[in-house]
Amino acid sequence: MKMNVFFKSTLLALVLSTGAGYAQNNAKFRVVLDAGHGGNDFGATYHGYVEKNNALNVALKVGRILESDPGSQVIYTRKTDVFIPLDERAEIANKSKADIFVSIHCNANKNQVASGTETYVMGVTKNASNLEVARKENEVVTLEKDYKIKYDGYDPNSPESVIGMTVIQEEYLDQSIELAAGIQEGFEDGLNRKSRGVKQAGFLVLRKIYMPRVLIEMGFVSNKEEGAFLSSDEGQEQIAQAIAKAILDYKKEYFVPGTEEYVPIERPKTPEREIKVDTPKVKEVKVNGEKGLVFKVQISASTKKLDLVPSNFNGLNTISMEDDGNIIKYFYGNTKDPDESKKLLEEAKAKGYSSAFIVAYKNGQKVPLKEALR
Repeated sequence: MKMNVFFKSTLLALVLSTGAGYAQNNAKFRVVLDAGHGGNDFGATYHGYVEKNNALNVALKVGRILESDPGSQVIYTRKTDVFIPLDERAEIANKSKADIFVSIHCNANKNQVASGTETYVMGVTKNASNLEVARKENEVVTLEKDYKIKYDGYDPNSPESVIGMTVIQEEYLDQSIELAAGIQEGFEDGLNRKSRGVKQAGFLVLRKIYMPRVLIEMGFVSNKEEGAFLSSDEGQEQIAQAIAKAILDYKKEYFVPGTEEYVPIERPKTPEREIKVDTPKVKEVKVNGEKGLVFKVQISASTKKLDLVPSNFNGLNTISMEDDGNIIKYFYGNTKDPDESKKLLEEAKAKGYSSAFIVAYKNGQKVPLKEALR
């Protein structure tokens, strides 16, 4: 059946309007790769394995893979062994108007048997294990002058203090979880690595970044066997391939090209050199009783369960939710008409849900919006 001109224009308008919910209206998919630590900040060091070196090597390898894709553009927070303050990393990401931010790290634990990968999204937590991971990654701020002022009174000796900081917790949370879940799936299914899941914690490097953002813990350098894998060229290449694939899969599903120009941030030139030295993927939840193609507007994702009443959603009614046991997603409206879903999106944004976006379901199963529009 041929699609009439009006419906084609409606779909095009829908794609362009909803693309802003995921992207920065860029002509290319911009990825900021952040190699954790650097310079006088070594990160975790065990058995001769150094976190900053592994993070940089993997980031450069991921970058080379992404740069071979003509539709992608890579921005690095560092390409050499230099120290970059955490707030400057956020500034690089925001000024570049990137589509996603990926920070790459290695884990460590006094219990040297601990192993496995985990990927974090920004959020507050009272989980002791998550707080400890965040504390170790955040303590780098003590190398920066006036860090208590720059980071709103953060106390590295009290990881809970990040809970009281200004955090855009809901902004881009669902997109971040989708990206993190894809990375963990690649580690677990593609590399047969132990997955410790997608988690939330208060990382200072993520807190003021205005785009989907994740922090990857590739494994434990404190574990001799895993540390050797993380520090080997073969291991780093495998990890880089898995991360790059997850990023490109995310791009394929969510990115809508725009026209934004990017002016690179001028940074001091330093010689480039290669340094040698428990939650599974978020499940799709079927929506009962919905046949055919349905459009909704996702307004937020949270760990907190709310009553579905207008007073909890800035006056919006017709609210539904999905709870997969980890994250609760809240939706506004329900329509089979793509033009109507565009109006619902505008209403949600007018009520303060600036990062709301349209999602599509086919026979109760979530499908990529691009696929639904086709």
